[in-house]
Amino acid sequence: MSLVGVSAPNARETEQREKIIATAERLFREIGFQKTTVADIARELRMSPANVYRFFGAKSEINAAVARQLMSEVEQAAQGIVRGSESAEERLRALILSNEAMNAERYVVDRKLHDMVEAAIDENWPIISDHIDRIDAAIEDIIRSGMERGEFAKGDAQLAARLVHAACIRYCHPRLMVECADRPVPTSAQMVEFCIAALREGVRDLGPSTAPPL
Repeated sequence: MSLVGVSAPNARETEQREKIIATAERLFREIGFQKTTVADIARELRMSPANVYRFFGAKSEINAAVARQLMSEVEQAAQGIVRGSESAEERLRALILSNEAMNAERYVVDRKLHDMVEAAIDENWPIISDHIDRIDAAIEDIIRSGMERGEFAKGDAQLAARLVHAACIRYCHPRLMVECADRPVPTSAQMVEFCIAALREGVRDLGPSTAPPL
């Protein structure tokens, strides 16, 4: 069987799915994800709603696909930084600041998309935890390389990554970015420098047993 004959239908299906996602994202930005219907998306693409349902079983799947697309762009940028040749310190700074800038553009400046991510958080869409895990992993890769190069003290890179992510969460979590907008200090740059200083000194796993009594 010809490889062209096998791959062409899949390529067409992929292209059609991408068109639906791109159209849905544009409509979400214009009128909001809750007001956008499958019929609206189909009308923009000059197809029937039934044809849209060939690629997505429900409107909720389109919502998730749009959110996944937006988050994957942030993750791809993070991976590009991870693979860079700069020092671990420089890459960690770049990753946090890039994450902040991209999420601000998507979910803070564009308040209609902010409504979508708010719903994703409130309703515990699986893509949210997946995204957090991927950003955690990117931070961990940078920190581990810093430990291997002697930039950071040796230690548990996974724990250190989660601590850094938690310390910087207000600069990349859409809801916290909005809620903390009137509290500009500390800046993300200041928080990253704080984290880098801690990484140079080393992170100890205190464990639950060392917590003070209530």
